[in-house]
Amino acid sequence: MIVTEIRLPRVVLALMIGATMGMSGAALQGLMRNPLADPSLFGAPQAAALGAVLVIATGAAGVTSFLLPFAAIAGAFVSIAALFLVAGPRTGLAALVLAGLAVSSLAGALTALVLALAPNLYAVLEIVFWLMGSLADRSSRHVAMAAPFMAVGLGLLWMSRPALRALAIGEDGAASLGVNIARLRFTIVVAVALGVGAAVAVTGAIGFVGLVAPHLARPLVRHDPARLLLPAALVGAALLTAADILVRILPTATDLPIGVVTALVGVPFFLALIVRERRSLGAG
Repeated sequence: MIVTEIRLPRVVLALMIGATMGMSGAALQGLMRNPLADPSLFGAPQAAALGAVLVIATGAAGVTSFLLPFAAIAGAFVSIAALFLVAGPRTGLAALVLAGLAVSSLAGALTALVLALAPNLYAVLEIVFWLMGSLADRSSRHVAMAAPFMAVGLGLLWMSRPALRALAIGEDGAASLGVNIARLRFTIVVAVALGVGAAVAVTGAIGFVGLVAPHLARPLVRHDPARLLLPAALVGAALLTAADILVRILPTATDLPIGVVTALVGVPFFLALIVRERRSLGAG
């Protein structure tokens, strides 16, 4: 019972979510041709968290309800709709990123507002702990909630491989090879919203896996964006599983939120990337 009801669902969720984050990060970095791209770039995780927080705070659903992933994914899709409404479906990537920053900032502010107006202290404590990201007390029910949405998201990203390879030579070159750039952007952003929304719904906010995993896998595939997707997914799954093992073996009174561990590892990695890439980013 310990293995099948407690350990196995937790490991399966770590593998699923890590793979989703890793492949999403690799796809976004290939789409933007920027090594600093991350699934949080377009505001989908923040909006997904807002959707989930709303149903928890209002008592419409608990953390084991099937309404939770639908609310989170609905929040992610609302953010994508707002993104394309503001920036336009055929806009350049710079405008898309700026619109994503605005959407994520608004979602964060609304999440803080929901916390401030929460009806009782227990709801606030549950939301705060959930927002920090955790795999503790997850069951096969959570796996069943998230798996279908993640599978669809990963499938869409996998089918985008040829277009990502063509995009490596630039948008004009890819368009000359028959790639529909607008459709590719829409497909990847929707796929990321599906996968990340489902992940946020069952574990809360877990960051930086989508940024770190592609960089660890990229030297193994000679920087081919199409071949990077699967290794990045495998590295992301290994990273999140290792982080979950770490929070369980650390001598603390309770399990640390796994989102804290990934942030403690990811932030220095992100800063090191900025220092390494600052010349190409215009700061050198």
